[in-house]
Amino acid sequence: MKRILAVLVENHLGVLTRVAGLIRRRGFNIESLAVGVTDSPEISRITLVVDGDELQVEQVSKQLAKLIEVLQVLELDAANAVARELALVKVQSDPVRRPQILQLAQVFRANVVDVGTHSVTIEVTGTHDKVEALLNLAREFGVQEVVRTGVIAMERGPGAVRFDREDNMYDQNVLRV
Repeated sequence: MKRILAVLVENHLGVLTRVAGLIRRRGFNIESLAVGVTDSPEISRITLVVDGDELQVEQVSKQLAKLIEVLQVLELDAANAVARELALVKVQSDPVRRPQILQLAQVFRANVVDVGTHSVTIEVTGTHDKVEALLNLAREFGVQEVVRTGVIAMERGPGAVRFDREDNMYDQNVLRV
């Protein structure tokens, strides 16, 4: 079963390599990985999608938590999280088929970000399934290139995942997942 992990880490050189290496050594395939700085420049958030059962993911989470630079590891409940992926899709386009490609983008509420003489580039944001559906239909026209961000996710509702360095713990208003 696919599981989403949110990992707060110190924003230092080499941390991502250590996190990915630990997961690889445990025999997990990382289905998706996205990383970026948080509202605090000293802290980055890594969002991982891994395939494993509850016990396996719990063991990986405990091992990650032992890394010095890892501040917190949380498993997000997919049913109570907003998860999105961004993809840029370059599709072959001649003037005759271009209206069909533009209509495809419109159906998926995607943006056309570049139009050339022989291609159209579409930006789509949504769930993994939405991105896959657009890709499957775009293949009919000829996909030249695809670039994807990987999944990013956060819990629904009022709570926020934040790390308070002074108390070395979560803020009071944080949902514990």
